[in-house]
Amino acid sequence: MTVYFFDSSALVKRYVAEIGSAWVMSLCNPTLKSTVFIAAITAVEITAAISRRFRGGSVSYTDATTVYHQLRNDIQSEYQVIEITDIIINSAMALAEKHGLRGYDAVQLAGAKAINNLCIANSLHPLTFISADQELNNAAVNEGLVVDNPNDHP
Repeated sequence: MTVYFFDSSALVKRYVAEIGSAWVMSLCNPTLKSTVFIAAITAVEITAAISRRFRGGSVSYTDATTVYHQLRNDIQSEYQVIEITDIIINSAMALAEKHGLRGYDAVQLAGAKAINNLCIANSLHPLTFISADQELNNAAVNEGLVVDNPNDHP
């Protein structure tokens, strides 16, 4: 079983056509039986990204509404959502301090590290951290995670 942790910069590519979108959609294909983890804040970040694109004119109202509904459905049926606990917050604070990460990036990385630790503790393969943010990817590599960037898969 393959385990992925998507941050917002990568998962948004499933909902908006960008470089790497086809690759992201292939990883999320339900027939592959992969497990896809996301942090609870990812839904807010993707909603905000779509809303900003709508307000900027690059996404139509109809497309934005479709994405909002699809995201809500996918959260219920396709993703394992990681709640942001005090342990995640404390880990994120340490990661932000150590790597100089933005707040939500540190939370994303803390969530991925927590799931990766569970995978390893249960004798599973390590997860793959999927992010289109190179700064975050560098920090994830420094933290020992396997990383892939959808921007490397045009």
